[in-house]
Amino acid sequence: MVFDRIKKYGELVMFSHTLFSLPFALIGMLWAAGGLPSSEIIIWILVALIGARNGANALNRLVDKEIDKKNPRTANRHMPRGVVKDFEVWGIIIFCFSIFTLAAYKLNPLCFKLTPLALFLFTIYSYTKRFTWACHIVLGIACAGAPVGAWLAVTGKFALPPFILGAVVVLWVAGFDIIYGTQDIEFDRRNGLFSIPARFGLKGGLLIARGSHITMILLLVALYFVMSMGLIYLIGIFISALLLALEHYIISPSNEKKMKIAAYNINQIVSPLILFFTVLDMFI
Repeated sequence: MVFDRIKKYGELVMFSHTLFSLPFALIGMLWAAGGLPSSEIIIWILVALIGARNGANALNRLVDKEIDKKNPRTANRHMPRGVVKDFEVWGIIIFCFSIFTLAAYKLNPLCFKLTPLALFLFTIYSYTKRFTWACHIVLGIACAGAPVGAWLAVTGKFALPPFILGAVVVLWVAGFDIIYGTQDIEFDRRNGLFSIPARFGLKGGLLIARGSHITMILLLVALYFVMSMGLIYLIGIFISALLLALEHYIISPSNEKKMKIAAYNINQIVSPLILFFTVLDMFI
């Protein structure tokens, strides 16, 4: 019974999607340390990432419960069906944000001081679709806290590289979130919700998503020079660019299976792939 509830909580927050930002956070950590930092720093970075991501996603599910009920595509989610109750989700949110705050405190004073800003971004994103089509960008900014925060966790000070890496995450996340949002263009317009596809149409939205991913790749190439990386790193970026090109090629808003592959499955490969080639380049 307990394990069944835990499984449902994991499905609610899509725990497996923690993989999206985690690899970029680890890249930021490795670059900041010039290798592996202490095991204590690694552990607290992982605790912070897991707490932040899952707390924010639980909050998003809670805030969007009524919207999800109206949307045929999302009506089968846990909260609209009543599989998970509001008080349970509040418990997840409080627990996750608490361990995130604890981790920031254990890392260093700067990380702890920035905690309110991070929590604000995690919270405000869930409401942005109600007043701005830039909601995808806000989501990207919230996710970009992963590599920036990991760098700060190691060094305790600001620098240019983590912000370039953060911009990579903003563009990457915004791009695939726009792609996913093309499925809800008519629903968003009918219900007064904001998104880039609803504002600029299907073609316009996909063009913006494509531009976001092209710029993301260019910034990753720029980091090749900034961080003095090698050929192995560039090979990883090239393969990632091919995967993103495939993602845009198979997009079909009327085919939910293809959209899931394009917006989620392929992107679950992209960030670990970039991490893998970055690690190879650094340690071989």
